[in-house]
Amino acid sequence: MKPSKLYEALRALIGERVPLHIWGPCGTGKSQIVGQVASDLGYGFLDVRAVQLDPVDLRGLPRIATDQTEWVPPKFLPTSGKGILFLDELTSAPQMTQAGCYQLILDRRLGEYSLPDEWVVIAAGNPASERGVHFAMPRPLRNRFVHLDLEPDLDDWSKWAIKAQVRPEIIAFLRFKPELLHAADVTSDANAWPTPRSWEMASRVLSGVAQRTNSRLISGTSEFEAQLLDGTVGHAAASELVAFLRLFRELPSIDEILLNPSTARVPSEPSAQIAIATALGRVLSDSSLGRGITYLERMPTEMRVMAMRDAAARDNAITHTPEFVRFGVEHMEVIQ
Repeated sequence: MKPSKLYEALRALIGERVPLHIWGPCGTGKSQIVGQVASDLGYGFLDVRAVQLDPVDLRGLPRIATDQTEWVPPKFLPTSGKGILFLDELTSAPQMTQAGCYQLILDRRLGEYSLPDEWVVIAAGNPASERGVHFAMPRPLRNRFVHLDLEPDLDDWSKWAIKAQVRPEIIAFLRFKPELLHAADVTSDANAWPTPRSWEMASRVLSGVAQRTNSRLISGTSEFEAQLLDGTVGHAAASELVAFLRLFRELPSIDEILLNPSTARVPSEPSAQIAIATALGRVLSDSSLGRGITYLERMPTEMRVMAMRDAAARDNAITHTPEFVRFGVEHMEVIQ
């Protein structure tokens, strides 16, 4: 299930208070998606790391009240409102801790504590194949969940990355090399490998290097930059990214393109075209859209559509401009 489908599944089931468990490789954005759903619905979001809990931590501690023993539930459990109780890294918790979740997940109770009516339990964890800290989920606990498997998807990640201000060269590179969005070799002991999370970190690495040098690196890449990328996404992916960055930084500048859209150079290599289209989609505004379209008309249709989709996803106001409306009519069959 790709991220957009998981998002829709969560939106559909949360109102029914169906307990859900999300399975997926590390770095694919499981907790981010759940947090986004909570934000969009106006729900509270309580992130509880199950791996940090002992079995007694959930039920609380006993105390004497009116000659009887009662259990005092932990303060972090909600008592009012509506929200998502997110049990992250559930499969990294020992089985006794997982067993302590039985009643909470199915019956929405822990001893004398009751989960408020408008709260829902969602959990997440990595499969055993990820070689992290892992304890098999007991069968009775598995049967208390609806299980959903998350897989990375480049289109979904690109839409998120545009809004999250991930650098355009990272997005363009992955569009050229989509197999590197998530390329984890679970048999390897490498410290770094490509995942959606590590590509976001790679974007921040590039921004940090650029700020350190007080300007964007115009041509070539420094050994320092290459070493940092190697430690972020792994040697193989970093080597390909560095080669792509050399090409990216030799392309016409976006300022040059928007100043001279009819005469600025149009690259012939597909990788360079992807880079230009992605960079344009990052900066086009309602005032520069016309000039951008003039340049894009000199490129293949798929590049034009890519740039316009990116621009619209980043700034919805662009879709109301006459230039975008005309573009949409002319490319109706592919713009959807």
